[in-house]
Amino acid sequence: MKKIVVAFLTLLSSFSFSQELEKSLLWKISGNGLEYSSYLFGTIHVTCDVSLDANTLNALDTTEQLFLELDMDDKSMQMQMMKYMMMKDGSKLSTLLSEEDFTLVDAFLKKNMNMSAKMFDSFKPFIITTMLYPKMIDCPFQSVESELMKISKEQNEAVFGLETVEDQMKVFDAISYKIQADELVKMAKGDLQKDKDELNKMMKIYQSKDIEAMLKMMNDSDNKITSENQDVLLNDRNKNWIPIMIKTMKDKATFFGVGAGHLAGEKGVIKLLRKKGYKVEAVQ
Repeated sequence: MKKIVVAFLTLLSSFSFSQELEKSLLWKISGNGLEYSSYLFGTIHVTCDVSLDANTLNALDTTEQLFLELDMDDKSMQMQMMKYMMMKDGSKLSTLLSEEDFTLVDAFLKKNMNMSAKMFDSFKPFIITTMLYPKMIDCPFQSVESELMKISKEQNEAVFGLETVEDQMKVFDAISYKIQADELVKMAKGDLQKDKDELNKMMKIYQSKDIEAMLKMMNDSDNKITSENQDVLLNDRNKNWIPIMIKTMKDKATFFGVGAGHLAGEKGVIKLLRKKGYKVEAVQ
């Protein structure tokens, strides 16, 4: 009988643990000794629409500071990023790729950026990809993070980062340069069309507030940077953020804005906070 009860409890625990999260970008964090509630919000780095709903605006109003992935208010951020844009150990795009593929990428970059691939020969290939994001949307380039910062500044609140530029840029040293270069070739061969379609799909999922679907899309992507490097891109960073979030929430009511892909999943920020004893509930 005891074995049956244990088996039942194990099954029940497993079922509740694997429950999908509600469709929401905004999550209230409370309990576990917190004097004031904080909020967790899923952002999107590239979008055509940065409008925030009433609940999110209220959460910004009732918190005292903003934490993003990076302190984007730091005026030295661009200089810091320049420091980490280059590949290590003398790696070059022209040696990672065949002559034919390098010529293809060169023509692609000249067409879309009016610059030769030779100018970016030592850059981490993913950095080159990010420079092409404005070409993937049929609207002026916007980011939710910039909107959050704008509102925080209007409220005379400070902006901080959960990680440093060095932390974030080192992610793309941990991911194979060869994989990054090959994905750039795929982008050039498709002349951005597949990338436009994927980004458009991602924006639609974001608008639906389906954070589980966002994570699934990343997992299922045929882009190896995304699908084969979840630990480096998401899970390890999520784990590193939790102690910072806990310390921060104890001091002040805080609004955390991180990429929506970091929220869902067993190793996502929501369930990691719940495992630490916090109540994390969707605001809808």
